[in-house]
Amino acid sequence: MPINRKETCKQALMRRILTLDLPPGSELEESQLAADYGLSRTPLREVFQALAGEGYLRLETHRGARVAAMDVGTLRSLFQTAPLLYASLARLAATNRRAAGLDALREGQARFLAAVQAEDAAAAALENHAFLLTVGKMADNPYLLPALRRLLVDHTRFGSDFFRAGTKKDRKQVKKAGQRNGELIAAIEAGDADQAVALILQGWEVSRARIERSLQSDPLPVEIAAPVDGGETPA
Repeated sequence: MPINRKETCKQALMRRILTLDLPPGSELEESQLAADYGLSRTPLREVFQALAGEGYLRLETHRGARVAAMDVGTLRSLFQTAPLLYASLARLAATNRRAAGLDALREGQARFLAAVQAEDAAAAALENHAFLLTVGKMADNPYLLPALRRLLVDHTRFGSDFFRAGTKKDRKQVKKAGQRNGELIAAIEAGDADQAVALILQGWEVSRARIERSLQSDPLPVEIAAPVDGGETPA
C-alpha cells in the first residue's frame, strides 16, 4: 500500500484529534476510516499503532482504538511538565539556532497570524502547535523532542478554547500571543536564551490560566422561594 495514503490518514487523524473533531475517548470506526482513506485493515491498524505510540490514541484489546482521554491526571501532568520542558527547549533553541530553523519559525508565524486574522480557531490552534514543535526541533535534543511531541497532544487539546476568542479580552490575548511569538523568534535569532525562556513561559502561563478558566463550571442560578401563606422563606 502506498505510504502516502497511510501518511495522509495519519495526518488527518492527528488534526481531527487536536481540534477535538474526534472527542477524547471516542472510538474510531475502522471500516469507515478504511473506506475514507483507501486503506485495508492492516495498514490502517499500523496508523493506529503509530498514533498510539505518540499519545493520540489508546489501543484496547478486542475493543479497537479510542482517542486518548483528557482527564484530571493528564491535566496535572501537563501543568507540572510544560513549564520545565518549554523553558529547556527555548533555551536550547536560542543556543543551537540555525538559519533553516529561523526560516521555519517565520513561515509558521505567518501562517498563525493569517489564521488569527481569518478567525479560524482550529487553524490557529494547529499552527501554534506547529510553531512550538519547530522551537523544539531547533533545540536539537533527541531526548526532549519526543517529550514535546507527547505534551503538545494534550496542550493543544486542552488549550483549543484559547483561540475561540469570544470577548474583546479574549481577542486581545490571541493577538498578544501572535506578538509574543514574533518576539520569541527575535530572541532566538539574537541568541538571547534568557529572553526566549521568559517569553515562552509567559505564553504558557496565559494558556494555563485559560485552560483553568475553561474547566470551571458556570454557577447554577440561585432560586429564592417566595414565602408561602406569609411564612418565612426556606433557608
